[in-house]
Amino acid sequence: MKLMILFIFWNLLHAEPVEENWYHPKATTSWQWQLNGTLNLGYNVDLYDVDLFDTSKKTIRLLHKDGKKVICYFSAGSYEDWREDADRFAENVKGMQMDGWDELWLDIRDDTLKTIMRHRMQLAKEKGCDGVEADNVDAYVNKSGFPLQAQEQLAYNKFLAKEAHTRGLCIGLKNDLNQVEQLVEYFDFAVNEQCNEYNECEKLKPFINADKAVLNAEYIDDSRYKTQDAKDALCKKMKKQKISTLLLPYALDDSFRYSCD
Repeated sequence: MKLMILFIFWNLLHAEPVEENWYHPKATTSWQWQLNGTLNLGYNVDLYDVDLFDTSKKTIRLLHKDGKKVICYFSAGSYEDWREDADRFAENVKGMQMDGWDELWLDIRDDTLKTIMRHRMQLAKEKGCDGVEADNVDAYVNKSGFPLQAQEQLAYNKFLAKEAHTRGLCIGLKNDLNQVEQLVEYFDFAVNEQCNEYNECEKLKPFINADKAVLNAEYIDDSRYKTQDAKDALCKKMKKQKISTLLLPYALDDSFRYSCD
């Protein structure tokens, strides 16, 4: 018995490291984020973040042909009644309406929801996406309609990361700043909205320290960014922190874009 235990321990010590054969966006990666409107393919960036359902395989192939990586966006924590798989969501997993959006929070504890998210991950794989941006993964700090706890959110987010990696996809942690330290080892990059506006960029430092990209969007609708001096000040601050920052419209429709790259 002792020999068997020693043999197992020796194998664990000398086992070859598991190859992470998916894309790893590095700190200071340049990017474009567009989820609405006719996709502008003309930006000279490292990666595009686009809508999973609305972006065709052909478009993804064109981006790849041009040397760009493609991250595919979907909501992992809210119900959108216009999506092609909307009929798969049972009524009992739908919660309260999200503040400011025509979407409903989802009960992340429900196993049927996990099955739907596996299908979405598989769709991303089949379309040729290099990775995914799973949105709305912080229901536990919002009025979701469900008594969600931090540990349940952690478990769900780790589930999403595992499902992505199982398919050779990288995955970005969207917002959820209170759990960055617990999740940075599971996620390959971060996508954040308005960390400068809300003075929260410091919370993303674990990703930068691990040389993982932090892709941040500030919104031009905020009057503080109207002047060129304000834009320059923002970019100087973001570059110092190695946070890849864009100024964009709330609609994410490419009607305006200002890059700090």
